[in-house]
Amino acid sequence: MEYREILENARKIMAPNCRVCRECNGVACRGEIPGTGGKGTGRAFIHSFEYLAGIKIHMDLIYANQGQDTSCSFFGQTFAGPVFAAPISGLSNNYNGYLSEKTYAEALVPGTKAAGCAAFTGDGAADFFFTDPLSAVAAADGVAIPTIKPWDKDKVLEKIRLAEQAGAMALCMDIDSAGLPLLAAAGKPVCSKDVDELKEIIQSTKLPFLLKGIMTPESAQKAVQTGVYGIVVSNHGGRVLDHTPAPAEVLPAIRAAVGTQVKLFVDGAIRTGTDVFKALALGADAVLIGRPYVVAACGGGAEGVTIYTQKILSELRDAMKMTGCATLSDITKDKISLCHEKVSFC
Repeated sequence: MEYREILENARKIMAPNCRVCRECNGVACRGEIPGTGGKGTGRAFIHSFEYLAGIKIHMDLIYANQGQDTSCSFFGQTFAGPVFAAPISGLSNNYNGYLSEKTYAEALVPGTKAAGCAAFTGDGAADFFFTDPLSAVAAADGVAIPTIKPWDKDKVLEKIRLAEQAGAMALCMDIDSAGLPLLAAAGKPVCSKDVDELKEIIQSTKLPFLLKGIMTPESAQKAVQTGVYGIVVSNHGGRVLDHTPAPAEVLPAIRAAVGTQVKLFVDGAIRTGTDVFKALALGADAVLIGRPYVVAACGGGAEGVTIYTQKILSELRDAMKMTGCATLSDITKDKISLCHEKVSFC
């Protein structure tokens, strides 16, 4: 199967909820919630895509070639590259129900693992949004990261225990879900969390714990106080608040604020291996990719997920080859230009 075939299949299968656009940029689906778009005007999603697209990469082919090594380590495991599938749920509400929470996880988790990477699984209004994917997590020997919404503490602790029983290698809470319109409409008690409550939650498990939905240096510093393993810079795909900055836009300031105290992931309109390169140059340790993984799973199942992941890693290696980077640590900010700020070379 080729990636082109995956897209063609998905375009037929996912209509009318997702158009499988040539560029997944949020324009065609703006404001479509339920659906795949960004909240309100959709500008948060669109701007996240446009900001990344505006970053330019510097070519340099005069160097001693040592090959390109994209391997990295997180959660005590080694991965083929710094690429993770972002947590997505609500397949019947936001997409068209071709895949359920369970069948999506059954494509996503083994598909990413086969490519040497891993997936975050989701959570949602109904308990099965969280529990159904756990069988896929267990079948993959725990090589996945279940993600929990910011429920009341007892509910969060209950779900932590379930993820532990499934053998998950790490856990995540997407605190930005407190702004999801569909959860609010369902009357579900999701809410913000203070540092003390997050500390208690994180200390309740021995698993590495991440907080997703960090968008300011101040929020990042508070996250560090909770004892997290890592943070995910994310505006939830533009689905929780209109007119936010792009995650890539705030990433350098957040890296400066936290230094190397925590692992830094970024999620937001990353579509290609060159986008991964840009994110790493801006200070990320790894990236999360959301909507394109649903397309890959719908269009090709687990094989489609593997092919898409391999495509991303191949594009990342190509970018490294063209910029003189042998390892991920060589991908530094001098390899790019932030053309939005009229930096040199633009």
